[in-house]
Amino acid sequence: MKKTFDQLDDFVSALMQHVRQQVLAHLQQPLDIKTKSNSRDLVTNVDRLVEQYYVQAIREFDPVANILGEEGLGDAIDSMVGSVWIVDPIDGTLNFVKQKDQFATMVAYFENGQPRGAWILDVMENELLHGAPEFGVWLNTKKLSAPANLSLVESVVSLSGARLLHNVPGFQAVAGAALGYRVYGSAGISFIRLARGQVGAFMSYLKPWDFAAGQVLCQALGLQVTKFDRKVDDMLSSSLIVAATKNAANDILALTNTSM
Repeated sequence: MKKTFDQLDDFVSALMQHVRQQVLAHLQQPLDIKTKSNSRDLVTNVDRLVEQYYVQAIREFDPVANILGEEGLGDAIDSMVGSVWIVDPIDGTLNFVKQKDQFATMVAYFENGQPRGAWILDVMENELLHGAPEFGVWLNTKKLSAPANLSLVESVVSLSGARLLHNVPGFQAVAGAALGYRVYGSAGISFIRLARGQVGAFMSYLKPWDFAAGQVLCQALGLQVTKFDRKVDDMLSSSLIVAATKNAANDILALTNTSM
């Protein structure tokens, strides 16, 4: 039976509160930390524990689910046909390990490629950004309006620190043109800041679990999401992404079209 958004929202919101309690408990214990692609790309026993919890709970709730998770504990997915969940157990693991702050957990749900719901929880602040295209977006219990349509020069922007540091084309131009820039180290935290109007744009190279929930929520708020080398509705490929107000997005595209 097709689930309503309220049913989905109640289910995922409860999962995330359980995940939050698990994570807070593990912050007081030694972590098992391993590197993935490099010394800044970390995975912990908590990442794997949380993803396994999501996978088991989603399979009970939605027995026909296909689940794509960052740590590979779900399914190998090459299509958005059917019931598809995309999970990032801990987004900003380096922040989680080193700062114990500014990290998120994220879930997005699709039916035959159409977004049905998305959830991003700032774990330490206990702020849940959640919603769906036809139902709007909430921060906890407060319904959000579209952020002010600021231009780039009026906006603080969130950028990938690694790409800014290594002068990936376009990033320094955007940082220089913006009112200011921030590096949060977590896509989920950046999406929450964007939805709240605290930044006017977020620019990074992201994998599906990094952007799925954020893209759904941004679009539901009337924000623009641009993928430079993929179709916007391609949820299964990594891409350089700009999520921004329409004016800031136009300014960024004008800059990056000449510098990328």
